[in-house]
Amino acid sequence: MALINLAAGEINYKIVYYGCALGGKTTSIQYIYRKVNPQVKGKLVSIATEEERTLYFDFLPLTLEKVRGLKTRFHLYTVPGQPQYNASRKLVIQGVDGIVFVIDSQIDRLDDNIEAYLNMWDNLADQGDSPLDLGLVLQFNKRDLTNIFSSADLNELLNQTGSPTVESCALTGVGVFDALKLVTKQVIASTEAATPTSEPSSC
Repeated sequence: MALINLAAGEINYKIVYYGCALGGKTTSIQYIYRKVNPQVKGKLVSIATEEERTLYFDFLPLTLEKVRGLKTRFHLYTVPGQPQYNASRKLVIQGVDGIVFVIDSQIDRLDDNIEAYLNMWDNLADQGDSPLDLGLVLQFNKRDLTNIFSSADLNELLNQTGSPTVESCALTGVGVFDALKLVTKQVIASTEAATPTSEPSSC
């Protein structure tokens, strides 16, 4: 649920990059961090595990229209990709407003993608949420490689919610901001639909 900070005049959204290990979550969020205006972004924080990292930073886009008179601030996170760090995954998705599910398009990563996708559903259900009620975009990553599924096949195999999809190459940044823009539009639209026209109260 978006958090409203009346003192700062901001509404805060949490966007989580979910997916299997080495699928492109970290590369995507690092690319976004490099391209965001330095004056409006927080520090990139890395929480290291033995094999993988959870990344986090926040930024305040200057180009977006205000929501109910409030500026929008986005907090971007990645979850650990390794299944053994599921407890960390659960912590990261608490209070999530939107998810960019990053899919490794390589044919030999299908089982890993399916595991991560089902795990996302399970972890959301455990906290009383559903992908159907959140902003959700599927980012088909590594489209620059050759041994990959077609986007149509990935959509049929993994897009059980009929969510928007974006082809990407996180290494070069192709499609990365497209996925982010889509999920931010979804969470903002959800807030506008749910927020009464009267003065909002703090959460």
